[in-house]
Amino acid sequence: MSVTIYHNPRCSKSRATKALLDENNIAHETVLYLENPPTTDDLHGLLKALGLTSARDMMRTGEDIYKELRLDTVDDDEALCVAMSEHPRLIERPIVVKDGVARIGRPPESVLELF
Repeated sequence: MSVTIYHNPRCSKSRATKALLDENNIAHETVLYLENPPTTDDLHGLLKALGLTSARDMMRTGEDIYKELRLDTVDDDEALCVAMSEHPRLIERPIVVKDGVARIGRPPESVLELF
C-alpha cells in the first residue's frame, strides 16, 4: 500500500488530516507541495486519481493569486494546471493518494474512505 499526502503544515485541515493518518497508524509519504510544487503531469495524475473532470475543481478559487491571474476567465485545464504548478497555493489541500485513488481532506475524515 502506497499512501501520499500533499501537505501544507500551515493549514489546519491539512494538519488535521495528517494527524488522522498518524492516529490510524497509516504509513505515508509527506509531500510539502509549497516547497516542491507538483509538475503539470503530476497535477493531471491527481485530477484523474480524484475523479475530477475539471482542474478548477482542484483549485482554491478564493486565493488572491487566483483573482490576480484572472483564472476565472480561463477554460483550459492545461493552463489551470500550469498556474497551479507555478503557484501551488492554488492547489486545494490536503490531498491524500492511496494506490492511485485520491481524496481531498475536506473534511479530514473524508480521506478514510480510501482505507
